[in-house]
Amino acid sequence: MDYRTGVMYMEIGCFVVCVCGWILVCSTMPTDIWTWSELSNVVLATSSYYSNLWKDCISDSTGVSDCKGIPSMLALNWDIHMCRALIIICIILSFFGSILVLVGMKCTKIGGSELANARVTFAGGMNYLIGGMCSMIAYSYYGNKIRAEFEDPNYMEQKFEIGVGVFIGWGGSTLLIVGGLIYSIFAGREGCHSSSKRYATHQFQDAYTFVPTQKSVVSLAPTEISRSKKPRTISSSRASSISEINSVTKTSVTYSYV
Repeated sequence: MDYRTGVMYMEIGCFVVCVCGWILVCSTMPTDIWTWSELSNVVLATSSYYSNLWKDCISDSTGVSDCKGIPSMLALNWDIHMCRALIIICIILSFFGSILVLVGMKCTKIGGSELANARVTFAGGMNYLIGGMCSMIAYSYYGNKIRAEFEDPNYMEQKFEIGVGVFIGWGGSTLLIVGGLIYSIFAGREGCHSSSKRYATHQFQDAYTFVPTQKSVVSLAPTEISRSKKPRTISSSRASSISEINSVTKTSVTYSYV
C-alpha cells in the first residue's frame, strides 16, 4: 500500500470520526439533562430536577414531568449565552467542514489538482478543529461551574450534578478535535510543502541558480581559442620586426665597406 492510499483511508476514517462527533454535539442541544438533582425527603415522594441551556424541568416518582422554558433571554447570565453561542458556532463550523472535506478528499475526486484538494481538506480540518475547541470550552466551563457550586459550602441554593448532556458533549468535542487535528497535519503538510517548493523554484531561480546550456559552452570555445591565439600573433610580429632590423644593419655594413 502506497502513501496516497494510506492517506485516503486515513481521510475516510477521520471523516467518520468527525461526523460522529458533530452528531453527538448536535444531540446535546435537545437533551434535557445537563444538570440534575434529586430530593427524597419523603420515602414515597421523590422529585427530580433537571435542566439544560433552554429550559428547566421537574418530575416526580409517578413519572409525571413538567418543563418550563426560560422566559427571558436578557435576564440570563452571560455564561449561559456564551455556552449557547459556542455550541452553535461549533455546529455551523462542523457542517461546513464536512462539505469542504467531502470536496477535498482523495477518494471523492470532486476537486481539481492534488494541491487544491489538499488545501480544501486543510480548510475543512481547521473548521473541525476550531469547532471542537469551541464546544469543548462551552461544556468544560458549564461542567466546572456545576462542580464549583456543588463543592462550595457557602452556596446555599439547591445543588446540582453534571448530567448526561455534558458528558456526551465532551465525547463529541474530543472526536472533532482529534479528527480535525489529523486532517490539519496531513493535508497541511502536503499543501504547504507543495506551495513552498513551487515558490522557491519560481521566485529564486534567476538569482541563485545557473543552468549552463549548449549555446553558452559553444560560445565560450571561440573566445578561449582567440585568447590562446593572441600571444602567438604578438610573438610572430616581434620576430618579423627583429628580422627587418637585422637586414637593415647588414646592408649598412656592406655599404660602409664599399
